[in-house]
Amino acid sequence: MIAQVTEALRYRELVRNLVARDLKVRYRNSVLGFLWCLLNPLLMTAVLTFVYTVLMKVTNIPNYPVFLLIGMLAWNFHATATMGAITSIVGNSGLVMKVYFPREVLPVSAVLSNAVNFVLALIALFAMLFVFRIHLSLTLLLLPVILFVQIVFASGFALFLAALTVFYRDVEIIMETILLAWFFLSPIIYPMNLVFPAYTRLMYIINPMASIIEAYRNVLYSGGMPGLDFLGRTFVESLILLVAAYIFFHRCAKRFGEEL
Repeated sequence: MIAQVTEALRYRELVRNLVARDLKVRYRNSVLGFLWCLLNPLLMTAVLTFVYTVLMKVTNIPNYPVFLLIGMLAWNFHATATMGAITSIVGNSGLVMKVYFPREVLPVSAVLSNAVNFVLALIALFAMLFVFRIHLSLTLLLLPVILFVQIVFASGFALFLAALTVFYRDVEIIMETILLAWFFLSPIIYPMNLVFPAYTRLMYIINPMASIIEAYRNVLYSGGMPGLDFLGRTFVESLILLVAAYIFFHRCAKRFGEEL
């Protein structure tokens, strides 16, 4: 496994080119270009804020648009990275069949391109923080750490699903439904203790995205320290997932040619 990882690292220039290609393709022939990564979450935040605070009046969370936008950005990174990675092998079948390179760079590059998109979207978030006069503390320095944990989690998830999709094309359709349910079971539009008061800790344990979103909110919304117990546990879980998914991916990669 160490030899495989070392070989993959030698192809980091290919990963860089694939990430650049994904970003160019995403905004190609678009008038606003990368500005959509700022406008899309802002528009969704505006709609959901109107629905939950004006129409339904179900929340009185202070600075709710900021609270919501943080959750939306973290979730969009996870969802788009997942869906992009699912078809990364199948969608590049011609490249996989003709050229040798470590196949894992395809799903990993899908995750990294969405990580870049997430970082660009933070411009909109910091603008919102300025508008709502939310003061940031030194805990903001932990933001790259939280992002790294999410990248590790997303990469493990991506490797597993990308390999599985080569053999079962229904995975893409199934994951669309799972992600929709996952969205509403994560603390994106509500705080976890509001919906699951008796099971908050359990929900953080079984849902890694809950811990990640809460960690983002701690450093960007409340200015406090993230729950290091939950974040540390999430990192360990993500690392275990990444290693297991990497082994699974390499075992499946031997049969990619037959299936494609």
